[in-house]
Amino acid sequence: MLTNRCDVHTHTLFSRHAYSTIRENVLAAAEQGVEVLGDTEHFSCMLFPEQRMRDFQFFFNFGAWPKVWEGVRLMHGCEADIVDLDGRLFGYDIPVDMEINGAPLAEATTLKERVFSDCDYVIASVHDRSFTRGSGTVAGTQMYLNALHDPKVLILGHIGRSGVDFDVREVVAEAARLGKLIEINAHSLEFKREAVTTSCRKIAETCAELGCKIAVSTDAHICCSIGKFEPALEVLEEIHFPQELIATTNAQTFTAAMAAAGLGE
Repeated sequence: MLTNRCDVHTHTLFSRHAYSTIRENVLAAAEQGVEVLGDTEHFSCMLFPEQRMRDFQFFFNFGAWPKVWEGVRLMHGCEADIVDLDGRLFGYDIPVDMEINGAPLAEATTLKERVFSDCDYVIASVHDRSFTRGSGTVAGTQMYLNALHDPKVLILGHIGRSGVDFDVREVVAEAARLGKLIEINAHSLEFKREAVTTSCRKIAETCAELGCKIAVSTDAHICCSIGKFEPALEVLEEIHFPQELIATTNAQTFTAAMAAAGLGE
């Protein structure tokens, strides 16, 4: 029976359409036996009508968080939207020249670089796929390949439900080569939609064939979903997915995966 003890894609109130605090998520993680909880708020235009640095300041004070809370190792990242067919991530074109208190920065930067600098890792996902319509398989594939090459990106998020046309084998092979992870998202499989389940199964089978490690995550938007991996694990059990390719098996395997991707302490 497959095991998974890290939930590295979760959200709190700061994602605006989620419903729990970080403490509520931590307590739920401890109750479920989760060893690593990754808080990955949406980094996206869906949060605010205008994108200003001060609106995203919740990303800038992670130093206030304990590294271990209620026995759970707490990590912080973000789920950044892929915004174009070049695979660029939200905030790349939003200039930042001051701190949240109004003090000028010594050197101008972008909102993306400012937020990413304080993140342990980044999940790159597509939420609004309108920019991909009519683009075809080659363009969708290159989009994901480019996103994978961002140094801070560790995980491609819920690609089984993104609705983007891409070459699964090519993207998975490149993720394996780079030591990056493909997410098998429990929330995507929760409602047992045939097309999504079929897509996720194909992705997982390709990961197993090519030796690409995966992250099994809940994408929880409320604390009672933390650690509830069953919809994803059921699909993985059906295809006899190897435990050794699940990077979120435990804290040790996840930190090793981060190190392999050039991230972590």
